[in-house]
Amino acid sequence: MTETVNVSDGTHIAYAEVGDEHAPPLVLVHSLGCDHHMWDPQIEDFAHTHRVIAIDIRGHGASDAPDDDYTLDRLGLDVIDLVDWLGVDGFDYCGLSVGGLVGQWLGLNAGTRLRSLTLCNTGAKISERARWDERIEIARSEGMGPLVDAVIERWFKPEYVAAHPDEIDDARTTLHSTDPLGYAGCCAAIRGADLRADVHAIVTRTLIVAGTSDIATPPELSTFLNDEIKGSELVLLDAGHLSNVEQPAAFLDAVTRFLA
Repeated sequence: MTETVNVSDGTHIAYAEVGDEHAPPLVLVHSLGCDHHMWDPQIEDFAHTHRVIAIDIRGHGASDAPDDDYTLDRLGLDVIDLVDWLGVDGFDYCGLSVGGLVGQWLGLNAGTRLRSLTLCNTGAKISERARWDERIEIARSEGMGPLVDAVIERWFKPEYVAAHPDEIDDARTTLHSTDPLGYAGCCAAIRGADLRADVHAIVTRTLIVAGTSDIATPPELSTFLNDEIKGSELVLLDAGHLSNVEQPAAFLDAVTRFLA
């Protein structure tokens, strides 16, 4: 069941919680254009060992979608406000794409709260400004419809699209149902985020997961993170951008081994 928390700027942030409340907390944050259901292939397995807290970032899922440009700082503070409200001190964190950017922010700004950090299909800087400007303009003026096909192409390998029509239909449905103002707001947060000069300062034990066929966040972005974050581990999966969806078993194995 989805609950909501009123965070420090008055926005309601939704989350789903699974597992024993006394188990070690694991916070999950999804990709742009998704919601906490992106983690459905893994969440029940994670719940065997962890108290799983899967968040809908602002502008997505059941969370509020304020009509403004969001910042990475605000997305990171949403996580801190939520875990504080739940009475959670230290936690493991796993984020994909923009969720991985939020994870890097946490590593730099709230590292003492983190037990571990898993950064999936992400980068210290994701894509060029012009791409985000274009997406923001389309989402604000025309809605999500014109963006869906291009996003699907950047999310999944063509072979996966052909072989898994039901999963692709679900992804399309989620994209269409995403609030365009929330989507644009998160695009602005990604557009403004550049942590390339900072990520070397992350000291949390870190796993980096990359998709070898990821167009949105190519694996060289993960290699950069691996080179910059001392002691980090890099796992490459035969997948596109949503590696936990395309390679659910391999993803689960990599993350659960790391968390153990």
